[in-house]
Amino acid sequence: MATFVVLVSWTEQGIRMYPETTQRADAFAGVLEKLGARLVSIFWTIGPYDIVTIVEAPDDATITAGLLRVGALGNIRSTTMRAFDRAEMESIVAKATAG
Repeated sequence: MATFVVLVSWTEQGIRMYPETTQRADAFAGVLEKLGARLVSIFWTIGPYDIVTIVEAPDDATITAGLLRVGALGNIRSTTMRAFDRAEMESIVAKATAG
């Protein structure tokens, strides 16, 4: 499974509905699960982003589908980054430095 860091900002609608944020997180986890992905962790943060999540998904299309479903509800905007663990990075470096 690929790892993704998802940076989330609440929309005006999302901030008005902040009391429901933990229930919305549960719903997001459920959407991901139905798509074959997994919400690894979620953190509510102070700063330029309101929430930071770590998600494992089999591919880019799966994480994108999940974020489209959740984004369509109008509560969030997201920025997603592919993350690589140590073993993946070692493999990438090996490929980059191969003859």
